[in-house]
Amino acid sequence: MTPAARLQAAIDILGIASDQPLERLAKAFWRERRYAGGGDRRAVGEMLFTIARNRAHFAHRMGGDAPRALVIAALLAEGRDPQSLFTGGYGPEPLSDAECAAIAAAPAPAPIWVEGEFPEFLQAELQRAFGDALLDEMAALSTRAPVDLRVNRLKTERATVLAALKDSGVDCAPMAYAADGIRCGTDTRGLDKHELFLSGAFEIQDQASQIAVRLCGIGTNVLDLAAGAGGKSLALAAAMQNRGMITACDIRGAALAELEKRAARAGATNIKTHIGAAPPGSYDVVLVDAPCSGSGTWRRQPDNKWRLTPQKLAALMAVQDELLDQAASRVAPGGRLVYATCSVLPCENDDRLATFAERHPGFTVLDASAAWDGPPVPGLGQQFRASPAKTGTDGFFCAILSRI
Repeated sequence: MTPAARLQAAIDILGIASDQPLERLAKAFWRERRYAGGGDRRAVGEMLFTIARNRAHFAHRMGGDAPRALVIAALLAEGRDPQSLFTGGYGPEPLSDAECAAIAAAPAPAPIWVEGEFPEFLQAELQRAFGDALLDEMAALSTRAPVDLRVNRLKTERATVLAALKDSGVDCAPMAYAADGIRCGTDTRGLDKHELFLSGAFEIQDQASQIAVRLCGIGTNVLDLAAGAGGKSLALAAAMQNRGMITACDIRGAALAELEKRAARAGATNIKTHIGAAPPGSYDVVLVDAPCSGSGTWRRQPDNKWRLTPQKLAALMAVQDELLDQAASRVAPGGRLVYATCSVLPCENDDRLATFAERHPGFTVLDASAAWDGPPVPGLGQQFRASPAKTGTDGFFCAILSRI
């Protein structure tokens, strides 16, 4: 594909009317265009994610967020001349008078939500979360994230995996806080095909999630209430050394089927899956890793922020409350309820705990820092509050409650 044809592909993908993640849209787009090579796909993918990370600035620069405008702004940011590439044929049609005027115009001063690259409707919520550090935190959430691994102690040890990865040419180092964690660089293509991954020696998991699993403590009867594909269930199984029982529950059968495959690969034998609402019973640890906005993962999925709406956020908060209510009835006396999200928004974190306390006065909040047995972690106090700027991890929230 010519450089101009690549630009047209980016415009076409951005113009697809769908609520699907950008990466999924791109994969579907390329399935119907087998003529494109790997280099073409990577180049278009890089442009798409550059646009997702800088969408507010690019739209502000051009006075609109139409796909053509965003691609033009991306070219300008790279110091390239759109006029030489918007020439028709397999590439984009020539620039319009309005586009030429927008290119020539001096941009107006940018509001804070443009400077911070976040949806305007979240400004008050993010200022509530970060205060004067808002722009620093948002700048960190706009960078490219490293790839974090969790070594599976059911199969091997961290030093062994570190040595093997380095021998394979992977740039990696031990994590500062997670005892089983390894941090790799941002370019780790093929890591999911590495023989160690295929043998179950490690899983891909952000350090903040690994910290949250350790905060759960070691139980003998554990409920993972919204397990999904089971990243935390697998980590819990390794921490428990396959002793006790973990019930991984979710309403999505496909996700639990994926967990069963991962558990077999990892050698995790103490996980059973359950489709639907929480099964009856009493558990000494109940983990609610709740569906959320994913605002803490914007480094990895920058397009998620632009697909979030006030209505979607309200619906997620309702699900979070429902899951907490289910969890409350499953925690044994003296047991733990661990609430976690990959969100930095107080409305999904602090506010959900506050309303939970009103509905369930039989629970008390435990000091998360007192439950930690590793080196001091920034952001770990009464609750665990992680962010790229503070902890060098994804944004994350974790609170521990005990049933009185």
